[in-house]
Amino acid sequence: MKNVPTRAETQTVTVTTPGQPLQLELGGTLNRVDVAYETYGTLNAAGDNAILVCHALTGSAHAAGSNAGWWDAFIGPGRGLDTNKYFVVCSNILGSCYGSTGPSSIDPATGRPFGLAFPTVTVRDMVRVQRMLVDHIGIRRLVTAIGGSLGGMQVLEWAAMYPEMLQSIIPIATAARHSPWCIGLDDIGRQAIMNDPNWRGGDYYDQEQPERGLSLARQIAMVSYRSDRSFQLRFGRDQVNGTPPPAGFKGLLDRQFQVESYLRYQGEKLVRRFDANSYLYITRAMDLHDVGAGRGTWQEVIARIRIPALCIGVDSDILYPAAEQREIADALPNSTYAEIHSPHGHDAFLIEFEQLSRLVREFLTGQGHT
Repeated sequence: MKNVPTRAETQTVTVTTPGQPLQLELGGTLNRVDVAYETYGTLNAAGDNAILVCHALTGSAHAAGSNAGWWDAFIGPGRGLDTNKYFVVCSNILGSCYGSTGPSSIDPATGRPFGLAFPTVTVRDMVRVQRMLVDHIGIRRLVTAIGGSLGGMQVLEWAAMYPEMLQSIIPIATAARHSPWCIGLDDIGRQAIMNDPNWRGGDYYDQEQPERGLSLARQIAMVSYRSDRSFQLRFGRDQVNGTPPPAGFKGLLDRQFQVESYLRYQGEKLVRRFDANSYLYITRAMDLHDVGAGRGTWQEVIARIRIPALCIGVDSDILYPAAEQREIADALPNSTYAEIHSPHGHDAFLIEFEQLSRLVREFLTGQGHT
């Protein structure tokens, strides 16, 4: 096998072959599946120095490199995932809108975007597609699979589905099965999108996407990604000075708090880069996530995962609380539990790079990866 060098630009590959569609867990099929991915570092001749990075809800394959990827401070030479040692791969998940097949992709049967004709996908389907990509690249075994939030759900499914491919796993701030709290929050976000008149039953691609609904869904989610203390430290009760109020605000609502401005800005940012239907499909996949589904209880399934695991929680996480991470760690037979200390809630795994890097380096070194 030839060494595979660094490729920091996003590439796209078709992982299905003609006549062999992807059979989805809940019964649908996709005749063609494209996967967008990026790699960093060099794959060795044995094909066994690779690390798979799994992204969260609105993430992409661009985890590092030029234009600052979403985990840029964590991936690179001398960083937590040291590309002088490891060949790091990150792919855009099935159902997303950053190059991998999803509801905004063209349906070959109609020549138009799938919209709601796109079949329901699950975390297991996402992992199955990642396995096809890993095989295509020539990776024979993964040093580890790592990811936070939805990325951590993929990591746990990797361990349940393909344990022979993994030397270890690192699930961060995640769930073995989605909680009613998380499902409720996701449903409110989906309702915000579907109640936007511009959603048009998911058939909006030749017009405007449901910007207000998607923006509101993002703002709802952003509150759960942080913590009360994080908002207090960053915003307090400060108001925006010298800027006009949002459209439609009059009288008593003319005064805008900094936190309101921040949330609206985050909503506007997502609208410019993400597809509303992908948001619906991916949040539904998260809600359907349960490693025990069809296999037994989630504890029974987790107990069968024998490879070393580093489970990382965040002490201020209200979305996937640290107690839930300890519960997962306790169920894994060969696990270590560690905690990120931060006021920033769930998003700490995207912020506290020094802590995260130290924990991951120590774990990988302990597994003999020096």
